[in-house]
Amino acid sequence: MALSYSVQGFILLLTASLLAVSEANTIVVGGSEGWRFGFNYTDWALQNSPFYINDTLVFKYVPPSDTSFAPSVYLLPDLGSYITCDFRRAKLLANATQGSGEGFEIVLKQWRPYYFAYSGHNGFHCSAGLMKFFAVPLPRGN
Repeated sequence: MALSYSVQGFILLLTASLLAVSEANTIVVGGSEGWRFGFNYTDWALQNSPFYINDTLVFKYVPPSDTSFAPSVYLLPDLGSYITCDFRRAKLLANATQGSGEGFEIVLKQWRPYYFAYSGHNGFHCSAGLMKFFAVPLPRGN
């Protein structure tokens, strides 16, 4: 009898886990605009929130060419670095070529702030408030 309850509990847990995973969304950062210069990602994030734990953000951008630059994606370590666009302790998530094709994906695995930004042009786009945004993924409700 105890084995029966254990099996039932395992099946229930497995089913709940599969449902939680299936509820995760894949979101292209910037929508049809992608990750590009001159777009306000703070506004985009506000309009497309809330984000949830296990959602996947996809950064898509055109690779560099002889006539154009391509952005990169950094994860800043904290709010202070985000506000001041201080990239000294930032982690490079995707270089200029990794956003082409299907794009670069990052899964929001934890309930914590994720601070994203582009550091190019001496941080101009970040300092102007354009190529940066943050997401705080929430737990999914049942």
